[in-house]
Order: sequence, then structure tokens, then C-alpha cells
Amino acid sequence: MIWLPVMGLIIGAAIGYISHVHIPVAFSSYLSIAVLAALDTVFGGVRASLEKSFDGRVFLTGFFSNILLAALLAFIGNQLGVDLYLAAVVAFGVRLFQNIAVIRRIVFERMSQRGKGIRELKRP
Repeated sequence: MIWLPVMGLIIGAAIGYISHVHIPVAFSSYLSIAVLAALDTVFGGVRASLEKSFDGRVFLTGFFSNILLAALLAFIGNQLGVDLYLAAVVAFGVRLFQNIAVIRRIVFERMSQRGKGIRELKRP
């Protein structure tokens, strides 16, 4: 199931690249935090898939709720005149890097296990 979040990321990036949609500067903070929330969810999905605990419903509900919550937080902060979106940037940024670190660790462990298995097979 690792293909679902990765495929969604690739399709979304391709649509965004091809469509040439211009976002007004007034909405740039909302879009940036929504993209960061989406990336956090995608990498969380990849991590869950590698840990064999991926659930498509949890992924999809988390994807949309994270995006909406982050955009809402940015909107409320904008209405109050406070940069509340920075709190979401920090929170999602930390989670994003944690997920990437765990993904990297899992991939390296699996690569080293495969390497050990191949070396054991080659022994006379």
C-alpha cells in the first residue's frame, strides 16, 4: 500500500505543474501550510506502510482534516493579526522530518538485512 500516498503525491504535483494556476499572494500562507500538512500526511502514510500499519481510511481522513485544520489555523491567525500559521509550520515541519527519519531508518535496516541474506547465500 505504499504506492497510494506516493502516487497521490506524484499525480498532485503533475496536475499542479500542468495546470498553471496562479495563487494570489493573499492566499499564499494558506496554501503553503496546506501543502506542508499534505506532505506530512503523505510521509506519515509512507511510514505507516513501511511499518505495515497503513489504513486507507485513516490516511484519507487525516489528509483532509490536517489540510483543513492547518488552513483554518492560518485563517484565524490572519483575522487576529497573529502569525498562528507559524505554529502549524513548526508542528508539521517537526513531524515531517521525524517521519522522513523513520522512513530512512526502516529502508536502511531492510537494505542491510537483504545484504546479510545475500552474503549468507554466497558462502560455500
